[in-house]
Formats: sequence, C-alpha cells, structure tokens
Amino acid sequence: MNTTTKLKISKRMLACSLIFTLAVCPILNTGNALAAPAAATKQDVNKAEVHSPIQYQIDVRLDEKKMTLHGNQTVVFRNTSKDSLKELVFHTFADANRSKETQSSMFKLTNAEAQKNESSRKPEDFLGGIDITKVQSNGQALEFNNKNQALTATLGQALKPGESVTVEIQFDVKLPYGSQRLSYYKNIINGAHWFPVMSIYDENKHQWNKTPYSTFFESDYYTSSDFKVNMDVPASYQVSMPGTITEHQGTEAGRKIVSTVSNNTRELVFFASPDFKVASKTRDGLTVYYYYFDNMKGKQEIIDQYLDQAFKAINFFNDKFGKYPYADFRIVESYVEGVAVEFARVIQMGMIQGHKDASKDTVFVHEIAHQWFHALIGNDSETESFLDEGFADFARVYFADKQGDMLNGFKSIQMPIGPIDMIIGSSNNDIGDMANAVYYEKGREAIYQLYRTVGEEKFDQFMKEYFKRYVYQNTTINGLLQTIEDTLGKAPRNEMEKALRQPNFDLKPEYQLSEDEQSKYWNEQFKSIYADIFTQSADLPYETMNRISHKALQGEPLTIVLSDPLSKTAKAQQDQLVQKIQMTFGFMGIQTNVLTERQTIKSKLEKELANSNIIVIGNPKSNALVQAMKPGIIKRSEAISFPWKEMMDKKNSAGAYVIKHPYNQNRLMVNFFWTGSQLNKQQAEASIFQASEALSFSSHFYQFYMIDPAGKVTTDKKVENPIAKFFEQA
Repeated sequence: MNTTTKLKISKRMLACSLIFTLAVCPILNTGNALAAPAAATKQDVNKAEVHSPIQYQIDVRLDEKKMTLHGNQTVVFRNTSKDSLKELVFHTFADANRSKETQSSMFKLTNAEAQKNESSRKPEDFLGGIDITKVQSNGQALEFNNKNQALTATLGQALKPGESVTVEIQFDVKLPYGSQRLSYYKNIINGAHWFPVMSIYDENKHQWNKTPYSTFFESDYYTSSDFKVNMDVPASYQVSMPGTITEHQGTEAGRKIVSTVSNNTRELVFFASPDFKVASKTRDGLTVYYYYFDNMKGKQEIIDQYLDQAFKAINFFNDKFGKYPYADFRIVESYVEGVAVEFARVIQMGMIQGHKDASKDTVFVHEIAHQWFHALIGNDSETESFLDEGFADFARVYFADKQGDMLNGFKSIQMPIGPIDMIIGSSNNDIGDMANAVYYEKGREAIYQLYRTVGEEKFDQFMKEYFKRYVYQNTTINGLLQTIEDTLGKAPRNEMEKALRQPNFDLKPEYQLSEDEQSKYWNEQFKSIYADIFTQSADLPYETMNRISHKALQGEPLTIVLSDPLSKTAKAQQDQLVQKIQMTFGFMGIQTNVLTERQTIKSKLEKELANSNIIVIGNPKSNALVQAMKPGIIKRSEAISFPWKEMMDKKNSAGAYVIKHPYNQNRLMVNFFWTGSQLNKQQAEASIFQASEALSFSSHFYQFYMIDPAGKVTTDKKVENPIAKFFEQA
C-alpha cells in the first residue's frame, strides 16, 4: 500500500511542504523491539505449486439495491501443522465496519467529504458488517462464535496433522457506504475482506491468529489458497477479480454469473461497477487489464500508457526477483484518495485526473512491486510490515533508477533524512503513525545499504534465492536474514540484522549524497513537483501566486521589492517576511534579489525589473515600484476581478494579489501588502503564514485574499488544488 494523494505524496514531499509552510517537524516517538519471530523455513517453488492446503468454493449474490452480499462458502482445509486442531478460525474483517472506532482511519478524509456532500447520508450508512448464519461440516452443524473479527468453529473431532476437513459457511454482509476496503461509493463496490478467510495457525505458539484488522495500517497475513467464486450480479456490471474470469446468464432476468478460478492466490478481492470500461493488452502470455471510468477526454490514451508501464515494471521485477507466475494482472480505478492499495493479482488506484504521465507515477510501480512482496512472498503485515512495504518501496526506486529517473531513483534514498529512534522491524502498534518514515523510508535505506555493500550482481542473486524460498509462502525477518547469510555471508547478515533490530538506523555516510549533491537534488525535485502540478492543472489561470515559484524554478529572474517602512515595526515585519520567503526559496535553489532603496528601484524599472518576476512587500503607498506602475497594476487587477483601488483604500487591511507584470505579460507580480503603517500581531502572524502557503505547490491556486485585523482571511479568489486537502490533513 502507499499513502498517496492522487499524485503521490511521500513523507519526503510532505516534509518539503512543511518546510515551505514553515511548520514544525513532528516529534519522533521511541519504538520498542519486537520479540524474535518464528524460525525460518525453506520452501522450494515446485513444492509450493503442487496445490494449496486451502480451497474455497464461494457462491455469492450481490443485492445492488440493499447493498448486501449473501454467500455460501465451502472450505477444504488441510492441517499442515504438527498439532491436532479442535477448532478452525476465520478472519471476519468485514466486521471492522461495525463501528467508526474499528474502521481504518486511512479513509476518514474521503468519508468525511462524502458525508458533508451528501447530507442525506446518516452515520449508520457508513457502517456495515458480516453475519454468520450457519457453519457445518459433513452435514452436521458446528458450534461457532464470531467475535472481534474472528469466527471460531469447534470441530466435531480433532483434526490430526495431514488430515483435511470440509466446512460450509453461510454469511450475509452489509456493505458500508464510503471508501473503506469493503464498501460502496457512488458507482463502485470495493470488495476486500468480504468473506470469512482462513486464519493462520502458529504451531510454535499453538494458537490461531485472531488479530483484528489494524485501524491505522494493514493486517494482511494469509495462506495462498485456491479459489473458485461464482458471483451473481446485475447484467450491466463489470466485475474485476483475480484469475480466469468467465460469465454466463443468471437464473434471474437481467442478471449474470461472473466466475473466476484463481489458484495459489494470497487473497480474493473484487471490484464491481456498471460504469467500468475495460482495456487490456497481452504480451508473452500475460494479460494486463485496466478497469476505469471514461470520465474525461483522452482517458484511453492515458490508460494505454499505464498498461505499457505495467508491463515495463513487471518485466523488470521478473528479471530482478523472479517470474510473475500468473496469466493475469488487474488494475482498478476507484475513488480512493490519499492511498493506493495492493491485493493479490489486483491493485486499486485512485481516479486519474488531469494530464497524467504514467511514467512518473511512482505509486503505481510501488503497488505493482507488491505482487512480489505481499502477493507472492507473504508476511504478517501486522507484526513485520517492513518485509512488504520496505521491499516494495526499494523495488520502486530500483526500477526508477534503472529507467534513468534521477529524482525517484537511488538518489532519493541517498538523501540523508537522519536517524529515527524507532526499530524498522517493529510491529504496527509500536510504529503508530510513523509507518511511512520507518517501513518505507528507513526500510528501503537498509535494503539499499545491503545492495551497495555486496554489489548489484550478488544482491540480485540473493533476491532470486529469497523469492525461490518463499514464493507462495510466508516469510519472516528471521527468514530474510537466514537467506542473506546463506547467499551473501555472515557479515552482511549481521549488518542487516543490526539495521532492522536496533533503533536509529542511518544510511552509511559514504552512501549518502554530499551537501552539493543534495542542493542540486532538491532543486531538481522541486522543479519536477511544480512542473507536475501545473501540467496536471493545465486549465489554470496564468495569474496564480504559486506559479511565480514555478517560474523561478525554471530559471526566470525573481526580485523582491520592499516598501519604504513607515515604522520600525513595519521594517521588522517586512524583514521577517523576506527572511521566510528567502529561506524557503533558498532551500529550493531559487536565488532572489532584494531591493530596498527607492532610487535604485526607479533606476531599474525599465530594464531589470521589467524582465523579472516580482514580489512586492509592504504598504503600496510607500512602495516606489507600485506607485510607478500604479495605472498598469489597476488595469492588470481587473483581469483577476480584484478591486485594487477599493482594497487599497481600506484602513488597516492586509492581503495579497497576483497579476501579470504591468510591463511584461510573460512575468508575474505578487504583492503582499498592508494599508496601515504596520500590521497588528494577529495580522502579522496570519500574513506570514498565508504568504508561505500561497507560494507553495501544496496550497490552492490563489489569485487574491484579504486578511482582517483579527488575522482572518475574509475573502479570497482561488482555484482548488486537488492535493491541498492532504497537506491540510497532515
């Protein structure tokens, strides 16, 4: 999974925005060490391919009017442990939707927006759950209870090692509205965790895994299984599921049965919509499907690019790690925001918006990498999330680097972020809301250090052996370390164990970028970010405040012009705002000239200042540039509907506006102004914060705003930036 906005927002990009808005960095909490996981086991790929110890046959009917599922499930389970089992346990993660407190917090933003925009929706509409109505084996009813997302069925007699049992379960699911993993929203149904799935038995602890689904991250830990599913749906619906899909007419008019056979698959999810369009391409025995909404001009061309990018990434991972063994891979477009989600043979992406460039969508590659690190090589993502998230993110960076992508390749790992007083190999509970920083960023750093230590050839050999041992199986950190030792030696194993088991891991200095390299990297990174923002928002008006940052990053000159201060306080306020802006621009690699002397300003009006983008700060009546360009400023202000004369005549007001340069329509002028001799405390604080916000890529696209004496923005004109809400949330 990746916490993203439609456009990926990594923790690193978030840090950039926080620097831009001059916010305080979050305080890092100390994590605790995990107990040592179970000992590793070897598993040859050929043995894994014989058959799974679990087979599911599920017949389910979707009631699209009530938004419920009615299912009958037959499970054949073979006891592969050394213990005799008196009970079977199934995860009923659909019950995470019983209350708001047990639902995933990842989707709170989308659900809050849905509730705000659809006032008729009641709080209970966003809740759901699963009811187990019958559990039996060989025609005999079994005692069962479904509690805290775990269905426990007591067997009639103990199941000995090597023996199999067939269990039949009847269930009903109420789908919640919104964007949970299991939900319906607008014209789509998201179908993860929709049926009781076998838990994993730990023969070392002699107990079943009954962990409820995480409310803030992921708790996916399954045995690869064989699935046969028959889903009764309206005839107009397109249904995406892993495996070989067939359709035939249902017994009811206007309905059909969509079936799939999906063997050796980690989990079985579905997505359904009457409005899905399906594009696909087949190469070398693999068909990649994209289920999408035809909601904008040119969408098919973008989808084609994504299909090509999928093949490119899959082929790379095939070569580096091991061959993707299935004949199908599916991508589903949905309404999720801020996240993208991986499943076995299926990934869920957000809605494509604007002029999207598939080759730059790093989230997309991260989710594809999860087919190797989650779907094929499984792990307990509740206790050792590093194993899937760390490796998937390293794989994303590895791919980018070999494509020549400097910004998203290895240099992005080599950027020093400093140690974090947490343990990479920690559980979700220990990490809390620091999963991105610990599992992704620090996790990929640790893997990169191994890569640099042993070299690419040996690293690739190790990865192929790791894949061979654990494909279709579940690995542990112990298993990873043992594979490192067996293929690379004791020293790399010890170094990796220290990185994963002790806090404050930091990439070795010799593998980090130098200060000069860091400066160049950040400059290129910001160039790319701003370019992407404005490319994807091509219909924006020219006059937006943060466009001046974009133009400066492209090498256009930028000059800050100060007013003659009308008081010592005003001078201090001007200096403080200049300092904040210069600090931000300096971090981005933008150089600015600052002019304060009236005669100097006048002498440069016709040449230097006419060719420069300009930021004006202070009282306009005491600003030489504003007074000289006043007629042109008034005229240009009309284009953004800003009543310049009226606003400048207001007493003790403050604000900002952006216009085309009065002397050069290819340049911009942003004026952060106040009409009094100085700002009061509330206005000063608000003006500095709002100015930093308005210039940032993560803010809305402001044309003007006004701040009253209480420090409140009373009026503004802006175009909504789709990613702004994610930074506001942060």
